[in-house]
Amino acid sequence: MSMGTKLDKIDINILTQLQKNGRMTNVSLADAVGLSASPCLQRVKRLESAGYITSYKAFLNLSKITEFVTVFTEVSLTGHKREDFVKFEANIRQIDEVMECHLISGGYDYLVRFLTRNIQHYQEVIEDIVDRNIGVAKYFSYIVIKSPVIKEDMPLKKLLRS
Repeated sequence: MSMGTKLDKIDINILTQLQKNGRMTNVSLADAVGLSASPCLQRVKRLESAGYITSYKAFLNLSKITEFVTVFTEVSLTGHKREDFVKFEANIRQIDEVMECHLISGGYDYLVRFLTRNIQHYQEVIEDIVDRNIGVAKYFSYIVIKSPVIKEDMPLKKLLRS
């Protein structure tokens, strides 16, 4: 099974089940996808080695641990040469509070999601980014008040439907 190999329905079902519970036992997974344990484990190992499964993680309920603020920031760069994007991306990767960074089309260059202790902490982080002189021309910040929908599981069956 290589990266170019088409996944079958059982593979998709395995990936879907593991997204829901990466800690489920192989026996439970095999039962959920209609296989016996040994072939199920072989498929999981192939999916891992082919790079379809990249890691297993624990998702934390951060609101039980501490207060925090999520801020989405639109970033426009001063230059638009390849090296401008490379410089910005290399630097933004190093900032722990950056949870996501997307190069997008439209009225600005990047959409960045920050996770900080509070607004003051966010302001310190964004000022540090501007002070790094990594090509930020301007930025606009949007503070999240409420997140009624956050999904971690990708809708594989919908994405792969032909």
